[in-house]
Amino acid sequence: MITLQQDADGFIRMNRLYPASVRIRINFNDGSTGEFSGNALNHAYDAALAEFRAKNNLDARGYSRTTAGRSNSGNKIDFVPVHPGMSKE
Repeated sequence: MITLQQDADGFIRMNRLYPASVRIRINFNDGSTGEFSGNALNHAYDAALAEFRAKNNLDARGYSRTTAGRSNSGNKIDFVPVHPGMSKE
């Protein structure tokens, strides 16, 4: 089991996808804990990545098609927002 701690802003550090079957415990700021499958957190990671790309006008692969230069690949984020009730979603 992997244990992660939620930071003060409501995020966990997650810079890679986890195997779907691994169990992950998150200690939330309010003192509660939640247990998630790797698959559930991978979906949260994918949603956060899609939101990041949309806000930065990147395409589905993380590239900016509007400028000639490429400053950020857009293929990686480090923090994923989490909340105590998300295991029931």
